[in-house]
Amino acid sequence: MAINTDKNSYTIIFAIVMVLVVGSLLAGTASMLDKDIKANKRTEKQQNILFAMGVTDPEDPNEFVSAEEAEELFTKYFGEEQYIITGNTATKTTDAFDVEVKKENDKVKQDPSYERKLPLFIGKKDGQEYYVVPMRGNGLWDAIWGYVSLDKEFETVKGAFFDHKGETPGLGANIKEAYFRDDFIGERILDASGNYKGITVKKGNADPKNTRKDDNAVDAMAGATITGDGVTAMVKNGIRMYQPYFKTLNK
Repeated sequence: MAINTDKNSYTIIFAIVMVLVVGSLLAGTASMLDKDIKANKRTEKQQNILFAMGVTDPEDPNEFVSAEEAEELFTKYFGEEQYIITGNTATKTTDAFDVEVKKENDKVKQDPSYERKLPLFIGKKDGQEYYVVPMRGNGLWDAIWGYVSLDKEFETVKGAFFDHKGETPGLGANIKEAYFRDDFIGERILDASGNYKGITVKKGNADPKNTRKDDNAVDAMAGATITGDGVTAMVKNGIRMYQPYFKTLNK
């Protein structure tokens, strides 16, 4: 018996079958690739943290170390110097790497009494210590995130890396560019009185070459005011949460 393909019921049944078939194929593919996806995310995170402390491609300082080298170099520079900070207490644990800032932010939103876990990575390079702090915020269109490394006095930025999910190309997306992130290097996060102030992405900063490192400010990106404000809030709030612990180390 021939099937009447002109009937509405045929169209509906056909659509349902196709959705089930395609959904099953996508679910199966995702399951097969899950291990690789997690491995790639781990490698990317290691590359980001290393980049923030200046460990980059030896041939191009604006590029990550290779994916093949990331695990070995991360172990070399950080070893077991990974901590989870709660308040002014630090617990040494390699579990710090698995702490996700986004999830911690979500937990605090759901339960203001939740004690946030703050991951901290302490690296050593060329005889200097780098305290790498991960952070996350909001840009114009979606999430932004980054890693900032501080000196052992917790006063000066030693390096930074920023990324985004969907900022406008040529505008807010420029937070990834060297000319923007490099301006943070050498900037103080304390004011003249030694109080925490953070760093402001400031429009009309009148310091285009970024020669002033004690003004707690970097020049804003042209046409990306909201994204710049997002970076300001992310950096200020991100580092501020570590201040109770940093103060105990500076005593």
